Amino acid sequence: MASSLDDDEILNDDYYSLLNVRREATQDELKVAYRRLCMLYHPDKHRDPELKRQAEQLFNLVHEAYEVLREPQARAIYDIYGKRGLDVDGWEVVERKRTPAEIREEYERLQKEREERRLQQRTNPKGTISVGIDATDVFDQYEEDYEDVGTAGVPHIEINKMHISQSIEAPLTTKDTAILSGSLSTHNGNGGGTINLALRKVTSTKGWGEVELGAGDTHGPLLAMKIFRNLSPRFFVTGQCGLQMSSRGVRPGFTTMLARHLDKNTMGYLQWRWGVQSSMNTSIVRDTKSSHFTFAVQLGVPHTFMMMSYQYKFQDEDQTKIKGSVKSGFFGTVIEYGAERKISRHSVLGATVSVGVPQGVSLKIKLNRASQTYLFPIHLTDQLLPSAVFYATVGPLVFYLAIQQLIIRPYVRAQKEQDLEIKQESSASNIAKKKQEAESAIMLMQESVRRIIETEESKMGLIILNAWYGKFVTDNSRKHERAKVIDVSVPLQCLVKDSKLILTETTKSGLPGFYDPCVGEEKSLKVLYQFRGVMHQVLSGDTEPLRIPKQSHRIDADT
Repeated sequence: MASSLDDDEILNDDYYSLLNVRREATQDELKVAYRRLCMLYHPDKHRDPELKRQAEQLFNLVHEAYEVLREPQARAIYDIYGKRGLDVDGWEVVERKRTPAEIREEYERLQKEREERRLQQRTNPKGTISVGIDATDVFDQYEEDYEDVGTAGVPHIEINKMHISQSIEAPLTTKDTAILSGSLSTHNGNGGGTINLALRKVTSTKGWGEVELGAGDTHGPLLAMKIFRNLSPRFFVTGQCGLQMSSRGVRPGFTTMLARHLDKNTMGYLQWRWGVQSSMNTSIVRDTKSSHFTFAVQLGVPHTFMMMSYQYKFQDEDQTKIKGSVKSGFFGTVIEYGAERKISRHSVLGATVSVGVPQGVSLKIKLNRASQTYLFPIHLTDQLLPSAVFYATVGPLVFYLAIQQLIIRPYVRAQKEQDLEIKQESSASNIAKKKQEAESAIMLMQESVRRIIETEESKMGLIILNAWYGKFVTDNSRKHERAKVIDVSVPLQCLVKDSKLILTETTKSGLPGFYDPCVGEEKSLKVLYQFRGVMHQVLSGDTEPLRIPKQSHRIDADT
């Protein structure tokens, strides 16, 4: 069962963590966890007025969590939107007699309507800026008997082409969208521009149609129409026809593409283009979590080629990808290889080296920033020079490492610290409240913990000697940071039953007697315990499930 609980929701109440149950917990598991906490927090067990008051508060909180999770409809809403979904705004649009599946469907429909309303307030801008650089003089300098004294030995590098395109969308209704786009291009001092207006209408859940009008100083007016249609859940077709006016007359064109899902991760495409450059193209694309593979063959005039490419996706935080491709046809053969990596929350940087005959050697730098793309294709040489290939490969890598160390990492670190400071300030009052609740819970646990320890000692069972929860600083490079941990020995001992301690994969900050000492930061649980007279120790991540005792936790096993 998926959950969309965020950090703010966890700060309020994570019912699963409070009861120490899985998010897939059955009704029986919920009932066992609830009864155990009721025995611990029942107000009638305490005579002291202050302890009785604190027990009532915690007992009511546990009861509230159980009542929500035991009712399928309420649990369905809580799993999707957290506790705020259970407020009046959530229940007023949902009939309680509906099934959990119907509730989820209703909430998804309402969410879709809200997104559509927000969509009408956005223009969804997309843009591309491409700057072509001619750096062939770096590797292909002419050796003349005479040289200009003022520029002797300095390679001549120039910008020989540039392209700028931009588009914005204006939702007219939930089904109609207007798209305005334009572009400017220049190459060696000659260029032009175009402007296009398209009206797209969603005709049904299976397709849409689009009419496009364009004008420019190089090709003249354009009239085109596009359609998209799902023929089945695994098969769709697109079609485009257009009339391009120019000084040579009217040039018609037609393009159609058939696509089919061959399996869960594989698509097959068949495309036919008729017009100025007619061709037939077929391709297979396989995209998985760890790789992307493409194989394509095209027959056409003047472009006939065969292409194969492969991309490997690393499962790291920076979404690193390496790729390579080979393309061969009537124009020659080109081999490309490169990599891309996420450098900030909204930016991806990539570099691709192209080596071919007769194209020579080129380097393309690409930066994606949100919906904007910046391209810098650099032509290094018309020949296959090993020096050009070497510098095109090593140069971007060295430059990236320098920028990463000097600019990107300091900026990202400062941004995270600023966001963390804002989050901690906004949640300060809530943390104080949770801390007080945790301290009250520990006071109420004392008698139960004493009995549990006596029982475990009598059979040489599980004794929690020390337990800490929060942010630990073990890396020497982070010694300047201050550890932020709390003592949770008593709450953990209270959870011991039959010489076992089992924690589920939910955040531990919601467990009875716990609270979050460092909101927004990575947390761990460190436990030093004794089992059968032998010392054990374990360090567990915040949301990792934990089961003790275990043989691998023995301290003497590591020495």
